[in-house]
Amino acid sequence: LSQGDMGRSYLPKTDVATLIMARLPASLLLMAAGIAAELVIGLAMGVIAALWRGRAVDSGLMMTSFVTVSAPQFVVALLLLYIFAVKLGWFPIGGYGTAAHLVLPALTLGILGSGWYARIMRSSMIEVLRADFIRTARAKGLSPARVIFVHTLRNALIPVLTVVGLQVGTLMGGAVLTETIFSWPGISKWLIDAIGRRDYPVVQNGILLVATLVILTNFLVDILYGVANPRIRVQ
Repeated sequence: LSQGDMGRSYLPKTDVATLIMARLPASLLLMAAGIAAELVIGLAMGVIAALWRGRAVDSGLMMTSFVTVSAPQFVVALLLLYIFAVKLGWFPIGGYGTAAHLVLPALTLGILGSGWYARIMRSSMIEVLRADFIRTARAKGLSPARVIFVHTLRNALIPVLTVVGLQVGTLMGGAVLTETIFSWPGISKWLIDAIGRRDYPVVQNGILLVATLVILTNFLVDILYGVANPRIRVQ
């Protein structure tokens, strides 16, 4: 393994490292785009819900987040495919190679994961908004936008960063239906197919790859904790 020798796949009789490198860029691209979509949708919902807590907007957004985390992956994927690819023709039905091919798969993952971020961000924002340093910032006459986006949002991101670290493993190994529906040449479906045909070298090294990415991502998240909140670097 230290020499890059991951063995040979039983079925195609090809080096596993070659097979992984052929699919890894597509999986990393989909994972990054999916997490970006989750953050954009979820953080926006969470911030708005926190600022309007206890009102109809808050209740509506939290109900929406409940629906998104409960919706089956294939339902969301097929619905987006039918509306934006079949009926409107804005995006290709499936495949890989251009930015247009990435939009619907990433949006599918973004919608499904946004509810978790929305709920976590709302709770974290509400807690930070009640902190003494936020009252001090308002008492000093800072604008509401500066209080929210500079002081509150930055300190509320710590729990969100934790979820991002956990999502890496989920999206690398759990986006099987999305990759299947959109014909995306990623690692998730490839691993499931390898399990079905008992291609053990592929399964072992694929799981090792996903586990390594999760460890590296969580290490990066630990570093980002200190960037988001300088007090963590002092402790």
